[in-house]
Amino acid sequence: MTAPSVPPGATLGVMGGGQLGAMFAMAAKRLGYRVEALSDVADCPAAHHCDRVHVVSYADAPALARIARGLAAVTFEFENVPVDAARAMAAVIPCRPAPEVLFTTQDRAREKSFLTAHGFACAPHRVVRSRGDLHAAAAAVGLPAVLKTAAFGYDGKGQRRIAAPAELDAAWDALGPAPCVLEGWVDFDCEISVVGARGASGETAIFEPSRNVHRHHILDVSSAPAGLPAHVLDAARGITARILEALDIVGVACVEFFVTRSGEVVVNEIAPRPHNSGHLTIEACETSQFEQQARALCGLPLGSTRQRAPAAMANLLGDCWAKGEPDWQAALAVPGVSLLLYGKSDPRPGRKMGHLTALAPTVDEAIANVTRARSLACRTM
Repeated sequence: MTAPSVPPGATLGVMGGGQLGAMFAMAAKRLGYRVEALSDVADCPAAHHCDRVHVVSYADAPALARIARGLAAVTFEFENVPVDAARAMAAVIPCRPAPEVLFTTQDRAREKSFLTAHGFACAPHRVVRSRGDLHAAAAAVGLPAVLKTAAFGYDGKGQRRIAAPAELDAAWDALGPAPCVLEGWVDFDCEISVVGARGASGETAIFEPSRNVHRHHILDVSSAPAGLPAHVLDAARGITARILEALDIVGVACVEFFVTRSGEVVVNEIAPRPHNSGHLTIEACETSQFEQQARALCGLPLGSTRQRAPAAMANLLGDCWAKGEPDWQAALAVPGVSLLLYGKSDPRPGRKMGHLTALAPTVDEAIANVTRARSLACRTM
């Protein structure tokens, strides 16, 4: 049997100190690794679970390279890590996924170009760099449409829905002059996402698709199984595997899809990292998305993605603290519910502070239990 390229006992790095880095550290340490985070702030969720936090600017390539010499391999927990920062690390140690994956996926124009070039269905779109471009794009794509900044958009930030020509100039005033992408509106029935892992030898392991419900552009509840026809789920899993291969990803990535009313799956976005909708894999699956990330990074065999039971995950936003400390005792009294808090000190409205997960005999029961637990915790019942 081939020995792993990075055996347990080595020190791994994670670029970014958020909750995804914290959950990666928890999984990697269970496998016997030490974990150090590279973050531009010291007080971060990863600090609670890593052996060390290096407070460093992502623009300081010499410092990043110096830190890398003390690590065996590095991954990242958010896709807006500057590509040059990832390249500085990759020049010294294995960086998985590779910096060029970041280069493609952190810019919507490049990501859409990749999808189109490889024949993956996505929304009709045009790159917009000026007010005139926007008007021309609207004529070509049609309205309604969504104008999105090409870079640094997440949780609905950097987006404007445009329903009529009279709204074009206001949308450009709000988001321009940064490069944008105008996407034609997809009349979708629901949104799903698929988390997959790919190892250094090219093997893939794809998780059960999750059905996602958003509230104010932020993921609210994810559930799996998604309750969709087998051909829809098979298509989503197959596309995810092909995207991982086409991007030559070594690590974990999530593909978000629209499912149209006719049952077509249309790629919305690619996240080259673990994903909020995959948090339920921690309790529900034989191998979590974070353990898969560690396995892929280190050259270990990928684990089984078999789901033990139907599951649902509900995000806990800072709004839940509006009436004081949430009632965790009431939430955890709901059958099958578990809690994971991220260790953030400032519960601002809209900020992801943690999540609840419920396992149950049916997915409907899991959704009902996790939403009830959240309502009890946040005192909204």
